[in-house]
Amino acid sequence: MLNINFYCPRWGSEDIPWARFCEEVKTAGFDGVEVYPLQTPNEKKEMLRQLAVHNLEFSLLHAEMKEGKDFEKYKLALERNLYELVDYQDDKIKPQFITTQTGREYYTQDQMAECFAICDRISKESGIKIIQETHRNKWSYAAHVVKDYLKKFPSLELALDISHWVCVSESYLEDQQDAIDLAIQHTMHLHARVGHTEGPQVTDPRADENKEALEHHLKIWDKWIAHLKKNKISKCTITPEFGPYPYMPYKNNTTKPIASQWGINCFMKNLLKSRYTNN
Repeated sequence: MLNINFYCPRWGSEDIPWARFCEEVKTAGFDGVEVYPLQTPNEKKEMLRQLAVHNLEFSLLHAEMKEGKDFEKYKLALERNLYELVDYQDDKIKPQFITTQTGREYYTQDQMAECFAICDRISKESGIKIIQETHRNKWSYAAHVVKDYLKKFPSLELALDISHWVCVSESYLEDQQDAIDLAIQHTMHLHARVGHTEGPQVTDPRADENKEALEHHLKIWDKWIAHLKKNKISKCTITPEFGPYPYMPYKNNTTKPIASQWGINCFMKNLLKSRYTNN
């Protein structure tokens, strides 16, 4: 039996104190939290405490771009940041895994091999799995590119975010099923955000005009779930990862979002939970 744990993104809720955030996440039926903590190191102790108090799992995100143009500086930053992230634990709680947006889209495969080696080494040293997110402006920015990488680096594990590939390709990847199928075999975690052919996030997946985009994403996610069940995988994790502005547009001439990020992520969690755990 496949057990799916749903994580709520901290992204977009950074202004909410950790105690209230965790309480709201738990009440909404999430099993954990996904958080990018490197910009708020002062919150580390309280974050870990509240996650433990509310019995919530967590995963961590890594994304480093400032040093991108200088590869040697980038490698140092990658190593520094990953060591900082694996230290986000105490005697009560530790991260389930780390998702990293590694490198840049213009790095060579040889350069990325060095980055992957850093991730692998720190993962083995810490005992915390480090997986690669599919993301624009990173090595994993497009389906066909990732297909080539997975053939060369078959040990890579992915946090699959199809929305970026849809945006980059300006298609729903109908003609790239071989790349999708291979990526699914390497996917450990899912970012369930719905993109469209001109952007990485639809305005609201509940709206009729976004039904086509939602259905295309669901077909790919269905394949992943079927793959896990076929291979008798017992547990996986999904983050409904709709984000705030600029992913979420503002109403014209305001700073008011066009829809509720929290409401959408709860909708996506409920939709996928019903779709995948009741059959």
